[in-house]
Amino acid sequence: MHLLRAFLALVALLAGAASARAHEVRPAFLEIVARPDGKADVTWKQPSIGMLVVPLRPRISGGLIDGRAHRVETATNFEIRHWDGVDLGPQGLDGREVRVDGLDQTITDTLLLIHLPDGDEESRVLTPGEPAMTIDAHAGAAVPAYLVLGVEHILTGVDHLLFVFGLLLLSSGWRQLLRTITAFTVAHSITLALTALKLMTLDPALVEAMVAWSILFLAVELVRKQRGADGLTQRQPWLVAFGFGLLHGAAFAGALKQIGLPQGNIPASLFLFNLGVEIGQLLFVAAVMAALWGLKRLRWPAATPRIAWTAASYAIGSFSFFWFLERLHAVIDFA
Repeated sequence: MHLLRAFLALVALLAGAASARAHEVRPAFLEIVARPDGKADVTWKQPSIGMLVVPLRPRISGGLIDGRAHRVETATNFEIRHWDGVDLGPQGLDGREVRVDGLDQTITDTLLLIHLPDGDEESRVLTPGEPAMTIDAHAGAAVPAYLVLGVEHILTGVDHLLFVFGLLLLSSGWRQLLRTITAFTVAHSITLALTALKLMTLDPALVEAMVAWSILFLAVELVRKQRGADGLTQRQPWLVAFGFGLLHGAAFAGALKQIGLPQGNIPASLFLFNLGVEIGQLLFVAAVMAALWGLKRLRWPAATPRIAWTAASYAIGSFSFFWFLERLHAVIDFA
């Protein structure tokens, strides 16, 4: 029964970890805009849950934003603070340390975006292990932080990983798997770009509910495949991957909406985020395929693969059904 235990452990690792935070990647966001007049506008956006705010505090060396924020706003799952016209003094931003106090006590990352007076931008993802950085006004950095965010988004968005996992099980052979994953990639890249660029607008709560439904649909099709069904889904899984990939792309764009894209470098940021999603997805596919290859080399009773397949399908279906009801309730409440 080694295969059964290992296979169920793989599903449990994905689905069990997701029950509390499926598709919940909400990093904090700190933006510093240096103005030609020697002052800066600072925006701090941090995650919140209801009335509770994650205990984080941004700092810029020299005490630039230690005082009370000039404006405080609230948005869905975020609190936003603004410091307007902060005097940078003769030093400017160059060489100043930016730190987020309390970050090392959380599992939240912070996207730091710095706009320099000469038009250059510097970006970094501050993490619990590295909660501070020193500004280098001459670094000429691009927007690599969005690449990191893309990788993190897909690897911690367990509902999306379960969908990809289902596609792996549904596909027969390398060629069909390649077509299926490619179709999913193309589809979510399209709607990610359209939604992030505000060329298409969808209700985020409804999108999340439909993402859960797509996983439930896939779980049902996995059971039907095991029972010998030979429908269009089983013969051409890439069609399902493409159709539902459009939904998943709109959900990916939700992360970018919460953070925002730098106005001076929207194409590069969007490209890097999408590239990060693809890298994370490929890493996940490679890891699963390696695990399944290793499991096939083990000896197991003849009935074990069938039991493992059934258990995986029903586990995916159970969690996705729970997510669908939970997210549908959010849609109804919002309406």
